[in-house]
Amino acid sequence: MSDRTQKTAPVLALETSCDETAVAIYDGALRAHALHSQVALHAEYGGVVPELASRDHVRRVAPLLRQVLGEAGLNTQDLAGVAYTAGPGLIGALMVGGATAAGIALAHGLPLIPVHHMEAHLLAPMLEDRPPGFPFVALLVSGGHTLLVDVRGVGDYRLLGESLDDAVGEAFDKTAKLLGLPYPGGPELARLAESGREGRFRLPRPMTDRPGLDFSFSGLKTAVLTSLPKAASNEERADLARAFEEAVVDTLCIKCLRALEATGYERLVVSGGVSANLRLRAGLQGKARARGAEVFFPRQAFCTDNAAMVALVGWMRRAEGRRAATALEVRARWPLSELRPVDGIPESAEGAIT
Repeated sequence: MSDRTQKTAPVLALETSCDETAVAIYDGALRAHALHSQVALHAEYGGVVPELASRDHVRRVAPLLRQVLGEAGLNTQDLAGVAYTAGPGLIGALMVGGATAAGIALAHGLPLIPVHHMEAHLLAPMLEDRPPGFPFVALLVSGGHTLLVDVRGVGDYRLLGESLDDAVGEAFDKTAKLLGLPYPGGPELARLAESGREGRFRLPRPMTDRPGLDFSFSGLKTAVLTSLPKAASNEERADLARAFEEAVVDTLCIKCLRALEATGYERLVVSGGVSANLRLRAGLQGKARARGAEVFFPRQAFCTDNAAMVALVGWMRRAEGRRAATALEVRARWPLSELRPVDGIPESAEGAIT
């Protein structure tokens, strides 16, 4: 394979960290991607059932592989590597994607590339036509994580702040359950909040009255619980949902502005499942614009778990791929701080990441 071909050769990626099965191919541009969501499967249980998630990944991954390779007009002999989400996530679910990726890699003599799930979310806006340049502050907001990160390059990350208890997505889901909303709770709460009246309830903005960049959302959930007796009607429940959403957005905006001030950066990246929230997007864009900063989001389809972002990071880190059959590794927990910086910027990605 020539040097130029190696720089643009496609990487296949699999994402099975939780309740989405996804496959994508990236070669300096996104060639194809597909996803199957398990929301309907888990809805009757009110949350993700790990064993059911793993079994469904087994059923879905092969058809998605065939679909994506067909849409890209490629076969496995055309690939430069196989990436997979190695963690953090549900161990059983991670093993399905990891074992599938390892089998393809071993069968075709391809490097196997483990990808950090949160790094993939963090870099997801680089799939867009107007990607952020380095350095920037990243806010990662999902069901399992709330992080503020100083991003100086691919793999060069410094944690600025994190949630001391519930992640923001978890707080959305728990509050939705208090309000009697169906699974998945976060989007349902946001829909209910659209019809809520401003100012009917006043909830705290946790940890914004003191210095620092850490978060806490468990007390906000408790404040909703104590306000429930005053929200007997559907209209009042919508008011309370709006008050909760506004409190979360205000808290995140305050902390993001502090992080921009602390670093001196003028770019903010917001990613993860909660970054799809429209009130959060509008709030951060308005606050950032007022101080002359830019905000970058992934498109709605790439806010939640997907393989496009995994393929992007796998392509960036393809030099780290390992060919040994024993290279498969998955981790339920995996700090971002353990990642190594990528040396240099791949030539054909320069337009996307500088």
